[in-house]
Amino acid sequence: MRTGCFARYQVFLLAIAAGAVLSSRSSAQNSYQVVQVTDGGTITGSVKWSGARPHPLTAPITKDPQICDPDSAKSRDLERMIISANGGVANTVVYLKNVSSGKAFDFPAARQTLDQKHCRYEPHVLLVPQNAELPMKSSDSTLHLVHMDGAASYNLPFPFPNQTLSRPMNNAGVINLRCNGGHTWMNGVAFVAPHPYYAVTDANGEFKLTDVPPGQYEIVAWHEGWNVERHEDAFDVLTEKHVSREVFSDPKSWTKSVSVLPSGNASVNFVISDK
Repeated sequence: MRTGCFARYQVFLLAIAAGAVLSSRSSAQNSYQVVQVTDGGTITGSVKWSGARPHPLTAPITKDPQICDPDSAKSRDLERMIISANGGVANTVVYLKNVSSGKAFDFPAARQTLDQKHCRYEPHVLLVPQNAELPMKSSDSTLHLVHMDGAASYNLPFPFPNQTLSRPMNNAGVINLRCNGGHTWMNGVAFVAPHPYYAVTDANGEFKLTDVPPGQYEIVAWHEGWNVERHEDAFDVLTEKHVSREVFSDPKSWTKSVSVLPSGNASVNFVISDK
């Protein structure tokens, strides 16, 4: 790791890591109640793309190529739209609206922790219970500075590999992730969920919600968006240089109604497009 101008920022960055820039802890408590669900149903389905596929969004790897680009690809897919061979759209968040009680949170462990590996966020879409801690680390031997905005506001430095920081995710909603350490192509989202009836579509665009209390629901498919609106000026805190970073279009969502019968199986399929 470079040590030149990094030393001038070490005290500043460690102060941030200690909590100098924190999200508000005065948010309202989550009112969701965990109860025993004895006759819950299951909702399965998919999110598929219709029409001409969007051009992949890529960005040049302009910093730390020995760490960020071990395969010498020179550029990085921004992972904003991943479509399988059968048209399934990965990384779409599917959830039920207005759920006040039901099963305990059971999100996949892999979606509740953030790693920075080869200068990309793993996973690209996180799913974290409201009021839970989000553990974060970097596997890279370079400075990363995670900037969060939206449902949480943090600036967290990761100057050393494999050291974990955790922060509370108090507010439900979407958190945008980007790197203020000059790795401008790094992007991702964390979905802070007020109840457990959330899922992220897999590589084939499929999802499953289990132990759903019987009833009538609105089900939403949410995607972060797949177009670049413009570029903005950003500042690399380590090199003190101005760099260019993509600004993405707004997220998109689609809503349907679904009826869940006691111990029943319901199917909901979304078809999305650029129109």
